[in-house]
Amino acid sequence: MTRPNALGEYLRARRELVDPAAAGLRVVGVRRTPGLRREEVATLAGISADYYLRLEQGRDRNPSPQVLEALARVFGLDTAATQYLLSFAAARPRTSKRPRREVVPIGIRQLLDALELPAFVESRMFDVLAANRLATALSPGIRAGENRLRSMFLDADEQALYPDWEQAIGGLVASFRTSIGTDVDDPRIAQLVGELSLASEPFRRLWARHDVKALAGAPVRMQHPRIGMLALRREKLPIGDSGGQLLVIYHAEPGSANARSLALLGSPTGPEDARQSRTSSGG
Repeated sequence: MTRPNALGEYLRARRELVDPAAAGLRVVGVRRTPGLRREEVATLAGISADYYLRLEQGRDRNPSPQVLEALARVFGLDTAATQYLLSFAAARPRTSKRPRREVVPIGIRQLLDALELPAFVESRMFDVLAANRLATALSPGIRAGENRLRSMFLDADEQALYPDWEQAIGGLVASFRTSIGTDVDDPRIAQLVGELSLASEPFRRLWARHDVKALAGAPVRMQHPRIGMLALRREKLPIGDSGGQLLVIYHAEPGSANARSLALLGSPTGPEDARQSRTSSGG
């Protein structure tokens, strides 16, 4: 089997997204291909065109951090994307080993049950490993055994929860790349990516961009079928010594109509009370 050329694919994807004019180049006539040409990247980065070609083609897989930093400047990468690019310099060949079963620490499981907010634990592959009842009430797709990527791209009910679905999936795929790092040849990751690439054109398009995004909190809007529109914050907190597991918590601004709706989410009378709360507050 041919070893994947992850570095070359990333360089080519980022090169094609750079506006030549924004890179300070004078554009004359019609360019047949998008973005920068290889020789232009090499000139701007201060390396030879032949060396850059070898990097893209996978014939040189050991660039120095200095070369990668120069390329990051040419591509206009932010901190998260630069760190992702630099990780290729530190990457080592993977040894074949049986995947171990993911176990959520007992203390985190107890915390999930104690939290009065929707919360769940996801693996570095975005598999849901554990979830409390409020998380599943917020989205039926958030339950143990589900994968967040698979749910967001292949489950129509899950997609309907997000009025900003296009924006949400862009951030999700970029965060997934950050989470898995250079382990794109991991058989489990390759199987998931292959499945989604065949089944979803939006995933295929976003995966080809090679965007990366820091694993951090973000605002999220959800159109819940019973509660209505919710404007929430989603926090992603790393769980120490867990192999990349994250504790994900949804919360709302204290005292807001969103917070009152969230508090009523697990109640059998939650939808009616939430609507009355929004009506009385004018929200």
